[in-house]
Amino acid sequence: MTARSLRRALTGFVVAATAAGAFTATAPAASAAPAGGRDHRATQEVMDAEVAAGVPGVLGQARERVQDRTVTWNGSSGVADLNTGRPRLPEDRFRVGSISKVFASVVLLQLEAEGRLSLDDTVESRLPGVLRGNGGHDGRHVTIRQLLNHSSGIYNYTEDEDVKKFLSTEFMERRFETRTPRQLVDVALRHEPYFEPGTDFHYSNTNYILAGMIVEKVTGRPYATEITQRVIRRAGLRATTFPGTSPAMPNPHGRAYSKLLKTEPDAKTYDVTELNPSWGGAAGAIISTTGDLNRFYNVLLSGRLLPEKQQRELLTTIPMGKGSPAGYGLGIMSATLSCGVTVFSHSGGIHGSTSLVVSDEKGGHTAAFNYNGDWHADLVSLVQAEYCGPAKPTGAARDTLNKLTALR
Repeated sequence: MTARSLRRALTGFVVAATAAGAFTATAPAASAAPAGGRDHRATQEVMDAEVAAGVPGVLGQARERVQDRTVTWNGSSGVADLNTGRPRLPEDRFRVGSISKVFASVVLLQLEAEGRLSLDDTVESRLPGVLRGNGGHDGRHVTIRQLLNHSSGIYNYTEDEDVKKFLSTEFMERRFETRTPRQLVDVALRHEPYFEPGTDFHYSNTNYILAGMIVEKVTGRPYATEITQRVIRRAGLRATTFPGTSPAMPNPHGRAYSKLLKTEPDAKTYDVTELNPSWGGAAGAIISTTGDLNRFYNVLLSGRLLPEKQQRELLTTIPMGKGSPAGYGLGIMSATLSCGVTVFSHSGGIHGSTSLVVSDEKGGHTAAFNYNGDWHADLVSLVQAEYCGPAKPTGAARDTLNKLTALR
């Protein structure tokens, strides 16, 4: 991951060199090869290497349909709590960051299927006067679809210098502050758009703040209510929640650690488990588990949440920049790996948490991972190990994976 990519992330965290060997305790790994399933030793080796590189702990789960049953593998390395040494557990909850985005897309696609809106509606038609700014943003020329695939050109509020201070040097003093969606959009409107709508790709969390606002405007109900009833319950997710402004983490959970954008190997590590996630909102506030993320992607990719037309829209991608080997759909990315497997995925970052969920095309083989730290994550190697084996990708294949895992 590049610093530039991660500064576009939900939190704007910069991932660079970490203190090798800073944390070395490891929990016993699950069986490398469940009966009837694939060998996960390469995946476990990457997780162990991440802990040796300085990550407090890594948690992973993979599920695969084998004949008429589902085989589940659970792996972990490092610890959930640096003070007690408790290992990471499969049922541990964590903040998933920008993996939240596809939840918003699914709700809007369901509303389209019900005839209550069209993805080609303009933002202005749904949120009159909201997307108008001195920088040149104009909601009359931006569609809902362009919000969801990041082709709107709207400025990313987490790239604003004042917001970066709030997320880094001022975070420990201000982490319980509430930010409303309108306040976040207004931050973006102080800046010029990146490009004319529909002419390029630029990842922007503002797009999904607006998407959440549109859901509330169309349904007349809170966004959290809609995703709970339309997505979380329909998909059978029992440990997934939208916390709103609550700083608390539901049990069970480990601790979350951050270096607050510092890149020096000896930078201080902070416990940031409790925080008000309202500044992430529809762009990144959801809490979940590896098991729920796997189930969600299985249900989503197998077409059980959306009608066929909307499922095609969800998975129709645009290049993530000129010449990009990876594509972005509506809150979900796709790429073909070096071993020929096409996967759909999204990564997510928020203070103290780095996550990834990935699936093959039909949801038959899914995998989800979480780091309880935000300063280092080799998600590229995890995807490669899980789907292609131990050989490390090079050249174009590595570039593809970098694109697939860098946006948070």
